[in-house]
Amino acid sequence: MTATISHINLFVRDQKKAYEVYVNKLGFKVNTDIIMDNGMRWLTVTPPGYPDIEILLAEPRTPMMQPDFASHVKAVLDADGMPGGVWKTDDCEKAYEEMKRKGIEFIKKPTKEFYGTEALFRDGCGNWFSLTERPAKE
Repeated sequence: MTATISHINLFVRDQKKAYEVYVNKLGFKVNTDIIMDNGMRWLTVTPPGYPDIEILLAEPRTPMMQPDFASHVKAVLDADGMPGGVWKTDDCEKAYEEMKRKGIEFIKKPTKEFYGTEALFRDGCGNWFSLTERPAKE
């Protein structure tokens, strides 16, 4: 059996702000932006160069999760504490400078680590990410 991931969920504090960041600052493309019958906004974006991967920018609420779970997720987002993952780049310093010019907040400048060069940034929607350049293979 072959299976691939087509959709990934990323919780955000505010979908309007997430749209601004992911589409207008980071260059993601909107794939779907609709209000469903239950009132939930289904907003998916695709990263540049990866049209087959949709990221659902979702506010934590019912019917996606139980109300008591949603309040916990919101608390983590409100503290800018949700780890969102790792972004791979060929040039961490260049990506860092470009993203900073677009208004992305960095909490760690590019630094050499044992696994490569890494910078850390926040999306302004409650998530933080690693921006990592892996060392060249010899």
